[in-house]
Amino acid sequence: MSGPSQSSGGRHRAARRRGDRPYLDGRQRSRRGGADGEPGVKWHVQPSTIDGTVTLPGDKSIAHRALMLGSIAVGKTVIENLPEGEDVQSTARCLRDLGVPIVLQGTQAAVDSTGRYFASSSPLDAGNSGTTLRLLAGILAGQPFTTSITGDASLRRRPMRRVIEPLELMGASIRSAGGRAPLTISGGSLRPIRYVMPVASAQVKSCILLAGLYAGGSTAVVECFRTRDHTERMFAATGIELVEEDGSIRLEGGQRPRPFDVAAPGDLSTAAFFFAAAVLTGGSLTAMSCGVNPTRTGFLRALEEMGAGVHVAEEREIMGEPVADVTVASDSLSAMTVQPSEVPLLLDEIPLLALLATQARGVSFIRGARELRFKECDRIRAVSDSLTALGANIQEVDDGFVVTGPAPLHGGTVTSYGDHRLAMMLAIAGSVATGKVTIEGAEAASVSFPQFVDVFRECGGVLYVH
Repeated sequence: MSGPSQSSGGRHRAARRRGDRPYLDGRQRSRRGGADGEPGVKWHVQPSTIDGTVTLPGDKSIAHRALMLGSIAVGKTVIENLPEGEDVQSTARCLRDLGVPIVLQGTQAAVDSTGRYFASSSPLDAGNSGTTLRLLAGILAGQPFTTSITGDASLRRRPMRRVIEPLELMGASIRSAGGRAPLTISGGSLRPIRYVMPVASAQVKSCILLAGLYAGGSTAVVECFRTRDHTERMFAATGIELVEEDGSIRLEGGQRPRPFDVAAPGDLSTAAFFFAAAVLTGGSLTAMSCGVNPTRTGFLRALEEMGAGVHVAEEREIMGEPVADVTVASDSLSAMTVQPSEVPLLLDEIPLLALLATQARGVSFIRGARELRFKECDRIRAVSDSLTALGANIQEVDDGFVVTGPAPLHGGTVTSYGDHRLAMMLAIAGSVATGKVTIEGAEAASVSFPQFVDVFRECGGVLYVH
């Protein structure tokens, strides 16, 4: 077969697409507490000024991809500044269960791979990580054995037809729970396809490109909107040839990445919380060695549009990824508009933009973000309900928000809905509110950034854990 060698072994009415029904509550997680009636972690946040210089954990999106490409390569790959959140740990665990030797020491991972996988005797557990499940599905589709992959209750509610359909077109056989995990994937020899993306999703694009390595011929993905391009950059940096033209990405099957060493740049999506806090509280925040990939800097451009000061210095490149020291400073904010074409470049930061808009002069519009309804929770509804509870003037619409500001925020008790990004956004809201904000279910932050409390305090934040 062509491709890298393998081893056999062993309540929102507007939802229309089958298997893509939005949901709100993603709290059923036994792994971190707060699930099934178990007590969870509460954060109590008081007003403060966020200011300082930080060096943040490595970019989560890059870390996932580095682990996976390292497993396909033959030889030793070393990844430094690996983020310690649960999502990346899920990827490492799944790869180990497929027989890939991975040694984790603090924030370093060594992947000493033969480029082969072996069927797991039990289902792979992707935890809460949609990236893990969707990208690994592309690799599993090319293996000559059957594997099941599942995740926690939240992940099992998220739509998976978006990866099932193209992989089945390529020849994989996939059983699912009504278009959701768990997935049972019977892989083997794949045929190439030209796939026009019905949704803008870097995860789906990456899944197909990874599967394309195992296909006999040329596989192409055509994007409706540009999405983050970490996979393409890492492919190119490790010797996989791609052709990008007219919104399509094409590769020939049978290619294999070479092993590599990389230090993951700081995660811009993590830095965004502290940038927003500095802007809202009258401070200035510098994130050192931060990734500034153009497909991820939509949030910085939005901050500039709103009137914040943004300064990028010491630009350099690490394994095809642009990196810089980024400083964001407070200023008076004006309303902004996020267009649908911009959404894929700042999707994770939209809850923060909604918070910033509550303190900006005028009416802000964020549209084209319906994908947020299919994250760890229905983020559109959860953000709207939570910020409204704290005094914001925010209107939920089907695909985003209309926010009128400025509206002073007051104290209160809100919940994370089991969503890591919502938990941290609400902590930032607490720093600018006039009274104490209590966030229930704050343990969700450990999915991506278990050091959040420490860094928040180091920058002047006042946060107590209960």
